[in-house]
Amino acid sequence: MVDGRLPRGPASNIDSPGIRAWRNSVYLIFAVCGAGLAGIVARIPTLRDDLGISIAEMGLLLLGLSVGSVFGLVLSGQIVARFGPRATIVGSLILAALGLVAAGIGSSIAHNYVFVLAALLCFGFGTGTCNVAMNVEGAEVERIVARPIMPLFHASFSAGSVVGAALAAAAAALHIGVAVDFSITALLLASGAVVVAPHLVETQAMTESQRAAAETAHPHPVRAQLSVWLERRTLLIGLVVLTTSFAAGSGNDWLSLAMVDGHDTSNSFAAITYAAFVLAGTAGRLVGVPLLSRFGRVAVLRGSAAVCAAGLLLVIFVPVPAVAFFGAILWGLGGALGFPVGMSAAADDPELAGARISVVATIGYAASLIGPPLIGVIGEAIGILNALLVVLAFALGAALVAGSAREPAGSRGAGGR
Repeated sequence: MVDGRLPRGPASNIDSPGIRAWRNSVYLIFAVCGAGLAGIVARIPTLRDDLGISIAEMGLLLLGLSVGSVFGLVLSGQIVARFGPRATIVGSLILAALGLVAAGIGSSIAHNYVFVLAALLCFGFGTGTCNVAMNVEGAEVERIVARPIMPLFHASFSAGSVVGAALAAAAAALHIGVAVDFSITALLLASGAVVVAPHLVETQAMTESQRAAAETAHPHPVRAQLSVWLERRTLLIGLVVLTTSFAAGSGNDWLSLAMVDGHDTSNSFAAITYAAFVLAGTAGRLVGVPLLSRFGRVAVLRGSAAVCAAGLLLVIFVPVPAVAFFGAILWGLGGALGFPVGMSAAADDPELAGARISVVATIGYAASLIGPPLIGVIGEAIGILNALLVVLAFALGAALVAGSAREPAGSRGAGGR
């Protein structure tokens, strides 16, 4: 590293101390964000019971979480441009931790629906802001080392989700209230922010990418900015991310409740099933790098859609909890690679990588707005398992648009670089 700048391209060495520390910090950022989100969604049945609400009302509560996330997504570029990526990541993680603590208090102590909704908005804003920043940063690391490691960053997110889900499962089994449970997870978030802060590297390239993301998130009447939103390939990649995010995100939102209400399992078994779901997602991302190098993005995305659909069919139609548990594993495996592959595809052109990642992420996160109320309302009318047929349709739709993520000619072995 010279004058605060990192080497880039094939000559870059991942064992360079500066790059290694930066890469590992990005891994940790992804992990703690995953742990925080899993810490909430694995306790959805407990939140529902504490507040005494219906499936439809639970869907609106989850919509509040998603709305906060999308606002964080849209505003994150401006925040990074104003305060820098290091301050943005640290501040957003601490904000998310505060929202998590407030949600626990509002649920198990105050039993106040509106208070929990506001807390989830706060938590969602913090994680949404951090989410975009860490994906742009991860794409920059991937470009510098010239290796398709984006799925590994997202595997780190899934690994963190396993930790968060495991803590939630243990808390549910021990009948520990969400106020205590969420406070422990919040401590994990805040600690992660403190640990990564000294090791984050702010390069000139990163700053330009973040600035491009900020400008794209708030389109102005400037031809160059608008052209990114009108690019056919970028929009189709966004659709890939939207469909796969809907399929995977619906598992995050509804799997534990589907196990309790649809398969008549205990809350603790539902939390364990969710933990298996996110563990499968982690495994899918770990094997994603060699699969992508060997078969390419399109084949991997289509195969993933088939596996996801098979898992959903088992969860929906087989009234045996053990079989549904296995179906959840397939569901998690099949939904693992859509988002990271979309991020890499959006970053194929380094010059506008930050702007395109922001566009694709914005489209993809729309699944967070569509999913909770749609599944909640349908589930209220026809049952949660039948409502998951919508998720199955989205999973199959991902296969239809997978071709848009195809690598540039001759670049498959480098992950599309």
